[in-house]
Amino acid sequence: MRKSRMDNVTRRKLLASGAALSSTALLAGCTGGDDGGSGGGTGTEDGSGGGNGGSDLPQQELYFGQVKGALDMDPIVINDVPSAQIAGQIFDGLYEYGEGVNIEPKIAAEQPTVERDGTRYIVPLRENAEFQNGDAVTAEDVIHTMTAPVEEETENASEVDMIDTAEAVDEHTVQFDLKYPYGAFNTAMVRNVVNASVRQEDTEAYNQDPVGSGPFDLVEWEPENFATVERWNDYWDEEAGVPNIKTIEFDPVEEQTTRVTELETGNLDIIETIPPQLYETVRNNENASISEAPGVGYFYLAFNCGEGPTTDPVVREAVDYCFSMDQAIENFVKPSGVRQVSPYPASISEEWDFPVDEWGEISHDQDIEQAQSLFEEAGVSWDYDWRIIVPPDDMREQIGISLGDGLQNAGFENVQVQRLDWGTFTDAYTSGNEEDFNMYTLGWSGSPDPDAFAYHLLSQETEGVTNGTFHNYDEASAKLTQARESADREERRQLYIEATTTLLEGRVHIPAYNLNNSYGVRNSVEGFSSHPISTQVQIFTDHNNVSVQ
Repeated sequence: MRKSRMDNVTRRKLLASGAALSSTALLAGCTGGDDGGSGGGTGTEDGSGGGNGGSDLPQQELYFGQVKGALDMDPIVINDVPSAQIAGQIFDGLYEYGEGVNIEPKIAAEQPTVERDGTRYIVPLRENAEFQNGDAVTAEDVIHTMTAPVEEETENASEVDMIDTAEAVDEHTVQFDLKYPYGAFNTAMVRNVVNASVRQEDTEAYNQDPVGSGPFDLVEWEPENFATVERWNDYWDEEAGVPNIKTIEFDPVEEQTTRVTELETGNLDIIETIPPQLYETVRNNENASISEAPGVGYFYLAFNCGEGPTTDPVVREAVDYCFSMDQAIENFVKPSGVRQVSPYPASISEEWDFPVDEWGEISHDQDIEQAQSLFEEAGVSWDYDWRIIVPPDDMREQIGISLGDGLQNAGFENVQVQRLDWGTFTDAYTSGNEEDFNMYTLGWSGSPDPDAFAYHLLSQETEGVTNGTFHNYDEASAKLTQARESADREERRQLYIEATTTLLEGRVHIPAYNLNNSYGVRNSVEGFSSHPISTQVQIFTDHNNVSVQ
C-alpha cells in the first residue's frame, strides 16, 4: 500500500546508485542506466528532467488499487484487464477510445480510408510519434503490432486474424488487406503499438521491460503484484502536453473490504470495482465518491457441452430450473451491476436493436419439481458428482454457490463449487474435460461490437481458447462466422439474432449480469472518470489530465 511502498527504494534509484539487484526481486524496470528511460529514453534518473519543463512539472503521485495484479506488459500477448490498464499508460494506440466508445486517431494521423468493399484499410501515421528509447514509430511497428498475434498464436490472435496482408506504403502509411470485409475492423485497430525492432530481439525481455510511446514509462513491477510507472517528460505529443501525475503506483488488492478500507484511510487514491455490499459505505464517505459507467461487458454461467451429462440440453434446462438467476443477481450483484439476458451489453443491444425482451423470456425461474422431472427424463444418476468451477471473484463464486445449492435442493448430494486461481481456472475451463468441470462462471470485457462477444465466447472456432463450452450447434457457429465476415450491418444483425437465439435456447450459456465500471475516488483526485471499456483507465489523454491536490 501507499505507506509501505513510499519506503521502498525503486529499481531506477538502485541502478543510478550502482547497487546490485536480484533478478528475482523485480522482473522489469528501466534498462538504460542514467538515462532514466525504458530501453534508453531521454529522461533523467528521477524522471524530473526532460524537454517539457523538467523540475517545473508537477510532482504528484497517484495510488491506484486494482482487483488483481497484471500478468503481462507486452500488448501482443496481453489478455487480461489489469495488464491492459497499466499498458495503456505505457503505450499509445494506433487508435484509441475517446470519452465514450467513439474511436479517435492517436498514432494514426486520421481515420482510415476504406476501399475494395471494406477489405482494404489505408492508415496514415503521425510523423512525429516516437518511442521512449528515441526510435520513431513507423509503419513497420504498426504492421508488427497487428500481425504478430496470429504469427505467434497468442490467445488474442482471433482479434486480428482477419488480416490477410499488411504492408508499408511508405514509412508513415500502412495498408491492411483483409480476408473478408470484417465489419468491426475499426475496433480491431484500437491496439497499443509496440516497438517492432526491440521486441523482435527478445520477446520475453520485452514483456518484462517494454518500450512504449505512451506518456508514462514502466519503472518497476512484479507480475501479479504492484507496478509503478513514471511520467515520460519528453512525451512526443506536444499538442497533448505531459501528465500532471508524475508517478502512478498500481497495487492489487483482491480482498474487497480491504480495498475499500485503503480508500477510506487515504492509502489509495482510486480503487476499482466497488463491491455491492460496500456501495453505501463508499457513497457515504465524505472524503470520496463513486464514479461509474455501464460497462461493455458480460458475465455468464457456461456449460460443458462436450462431455458429461451437460452435453444433453434437457439436463442444461433442468439446471436452469434449479435456481433463479434473477434472485442471485438481486442478492449478490446489485447495485454494482444489472441483470443481463444475452451476451451483449445494453449499449450494443440498443444500438443493434436486438430482441432483448424475447431473449429474457428464455431463462427459467426456480422450479425444483420441474428440475427433478427433467433430470429423471435425462437419466442422470442422483449420486453423480457435479463440479462447478469459478474464478477468484466473490460475485461469480456466489452465482456458482447459488447453482450448487439448487442442485442439492433437487436431490444431488455430491456438488462441488470450487474457487480456483486464475491460471488453474483457465486451464480447467478450456480443457473440455468432464473431470475438470460441468459448469463454470466467467466474464468478458469487449469492444462495442457484437462480434467481440459472440465470436470469442460462442464460436466453435475459439473452442479451447476463449470458449470453453465445446457445443455442437454447428449452424449457429457458422452464422457467427458469417456475421464476422460481412460488412452489411443488417445482414450481420439478423445473423446474430438467429445464432444467439439458438444458443440461448440450447442453454450453452445462461447469461447473468453486467457490471458498472465503478471506481471509488478520493476527493483530492481531479479529472478522473470511469469509462465504459474496463481496460481504459484514462489518467492522461487528449481530453483529460488527472491531478492529485
